[in-house]
Order: sequence, then structure tokens, then C-alpha cells
Amino acid sequence: MLVLVAPGQGAQTPGFLTPWLDLPGAADRLAGWSDAIGLDLAHYGTQADADAIRDTAVAQPLLVAAGLLSAAALGEVTPGAVAGHSVGEITAAAFAGVLDDTAALQLVRKRGLAMAEAAAITRTGMSALLGGDPETTVVHLEKLGLTAANVNGAGQIVAAGTLEQLAELAENKPEGVRKVIALKVAGAFHTQHMAPAVDALAKAAEELAPADPKLTYVSNKDGKAVATGDEVVARLVGQVAHPVRWDLCMETFKELGVTALLEVCPGGTLTGLAKRALPGVKTLALKTPDDLDAARELIAEHSA
Repeated sequence: MLVLVAPGQGAQTPGFLTPWLDLPGAADRLAGWSDAIGLDLAHYGTQADADAIRDTAVAQPLLVAAGLLSAAALGEVTPGAVAGHSVGEITAAAFAGVLDDTAALQLVRKRGLAMAEAAAITRTGMSALLGGDPETTVVHLEKLGLTAANVNGAGQIVAAGTLEQLAELAENKPEGVRKVIALKVAGAFHTQHMAPAVDALAKAAEELAPADPKLTYVSNKDGKAVATGDEVVARLVGQVAHPVRWDLCMETFKELGVTALLEVCPGGTLTGLAKRALPGVKTLALKTPDDLDAARELIAEHSA
């Protein structure tokens, strides 16, 4: 059984879309999406520098576009389940047929703008913690006023809060934590700092006409499979200010009997977590079109 997954913010790197635009129809598809959301995705995916694509309002639609573009290049795929990390949940919603590609891009554009606006209110950020006991780490973070915004499993938790709180964390690590790494994101996502964005996204969601998932859609909120399109969209709205529980998603993958995990472009982060948390599950990350043949072989071997 194959699960198709989409990464979240921070996975983007300068120029990462360049080789994908050489594929037949890719540039035209990206141009259409760019027109639909008023953002030059080709420019940001091929020419913009790291600072430009770190901007939340740019990074989020760029990541969803990359995921959709790379998945389309695979051809016909019917995974046993789909999931996405944070903004990748919108990509997964498109995979599952809850939203069409254009609606997904329009929603993520509004999400990125709303979260960028919320992030501008207070100087905030996120840092990844490697190692340590999860329960001990969460208690330590709470004492510092921080939120465990991403509980990713495989010994990784991402803390979020003000830059001052994160600076204190770097000097005062939880017991057993080997390393604290500042992430290239522009705000404390999935915390109370994003509450204003929830309201904006809820209004944007009112314009959607979601369909029920055609594939098993595993949610970041609690790792549960969601059966209706309305519930998927409600969770997409709420997760902006709610912690990502990727650890629970991976537990669900185990329960479903997943044997292979394929991560769409710009892949790497979620396959890395899976290698540590899902022993025996084959993994592959789509980084460039050179990975497509291997991905198609994996699909053929593990699709239902």
C-alpha cells in the first residue's frame, strides 16, 4: 500500500522548480495557476533568492504548486492514502479530489497572505529540536512560553513562539535534546499567534464547494482519516493555529498497512522522518524529474 505525502513550509530552495518546467505542459500549467492567484510562480520557483521564497505569502502557494506539478508528472496514481504536513495538507486535499487544483492554489494564496499578516504582528519563529523525550520536551517548552507546534515523530519536535523565547530555548535546551535548529520560516505557525489568520481563512473557505475525498485523507489534527469534504476544509482552516501531529499521521500509516511512502516535490523532509519512524516502509522523495522513473516503479510495486 502506497501513501502519497506533501511537505510543508521550509522545504523550498532557490531554483527548485527549474528542471520541472522542462516537462511537457508544466510551464503552461504553472502559468495558468499564476494567473489564477496573481503570483508569478515560475519566477519564484526558478529565479528568486532564498529570502524572497521564505516569505510566507510566496512560499505556501509555491509549495502547493510544486507538489501538484510533480504529482501530475507521475501520470495515473491511485495511492491507498494521502496526507500533507501543514500547508501540504492543501496539496493532499487536491490529491484526494476534495479541491481542484485551481481552488487549492487560490485557498493557499489566501492562507499565505493571512498568515504573513498575522506573523507581522509580533516577531516570531520556529526551531526544530532533535532528540530527547517528547513529554519532557513539551513540558520544558511550556515553561518557556513556547508551543510544540509540530510533533513530527522520529525524535523531532518543532517549537514556536517569539524570537526572545526561541533565543532562550537555544541557551536552555530540554534534557536529552541534542540540537536546536532555527527554521527558515517567518512566523510561529500552528500557535495562538496565527489566530487572526484562522478568521481570514474561514471566510475564504465559505467560497469553496468541496467534494468528499476519493482517497483516504489522513489529517494533521489527530492522525485520523477524514470522510467528508466539509470536514477536510474545516480542519484546513483550524490547523493554521493548531499543532501539527505528524507523529499520529505516521501511526495511522502503520495501522493502514502502508508499505511505501512517496513524497512529492520538494521532497526529503517527510521521507527522512519515515525512514526513522516507519522501519520496513520503502520511501522515495521527488526532488527532480530524474526521480520520476524510480517513483513510477515504486507506485507499480505498492499501489493497491
